[in-house]
Amino acid sequence: MASASLQPRRSSWSLPGFLSDPRVDRTIAIVASIPMAYLIYWRLRQGTLDIVRIALILQSLLLIATMVARRPPVRVTLNPWFWLLAFVATYWIPFSALAAPAGTTVAPRWLIVSLSVLGLLMAVYARLSLGRNIGFVPAQRQIVTKGAYGLVRHPIYTAAFVNYVALLLLRYSLGTAVLVGLGILWFLVKSVVEERFLRTDPEYSAYMARVRRRWIPGVL
Repeated sequence: MASASLQPRRSSWSLPGFLSDPRVDRTIAIVASIPMAYLIYWRLRQGTLDIVRIALILQSLLLIATMVARRPPVRVTLNPWFWLLAFVATYWIPFSALAAPAGTTVAPRWLIVSLSVLGLLMAVYARLSLGRNIGFVPAQRQIVTKGAYGLVRHPIYTAAFVNYVALLLLRYSLGTAVLVGLGILWFLVKSVVEERFLRTDPEYSAYMARVRRRWIPGVL
C-alpha cells in the first residue's frame, strides 16, 4: 500500500472558485470596462454629443466607476451564453448612443430632455441603492432589497429604458428604432436570465415574492 506522502494530491482549484476570487473578479471588471471607456472617450473627442446621448454615456461612466470597486461574488454563472448576453446588453448602451443616426425629432424638446434627466437620476438612485453589488454577468453578491430595489427588481434597466425612449424620440429613424428595440430586448431577456440564476437562493426567492414588479412599480 502506498504511503500517504506518495499518493497524488487532488487540486482544490475550480472555475467557480477562481471567478469568485476578489483579484480575478476585479481584473475582469477593469478589463470589461476598457472598451466602454474607449468608446466614450472617442465620441467625446468628436464633440458631437447631445443631451440624450450624454445621459446614456453618463450611465455607462457610472457603471465603470462602480464596477472597479464592486464586491466579490459568492457564486457566478458558468453559462457562456449568459456571459455573452450580459456583455452585449451592457455595451449596447454606449454603442446605441454613439451609433444612432441623426433621424427626426418627433417630440417636444422639453419632453426629451425631461426623459433624459429622469433616466439619469433613476440610474444614479439605483446605483447608489445597489452599492458595491454591481456586475455584468449573473452573479450572487449581497442581495439588495432597499432603495430603488424596494420598488422594482431591475431599476437600472428601467433607467436605461427611459433613456432609450428619449433617444428614439430625439433621433427617430428605422436605424435608431432597431438599436433601441434590440437594446430593450437584451435587458428584458437579461432580467429573466438573472432571476433564474438567483432565485435558487431562498433569500432572493423571498425578495421576488415581496417585490413583484421587474421594471415599473405596480405595473410591469
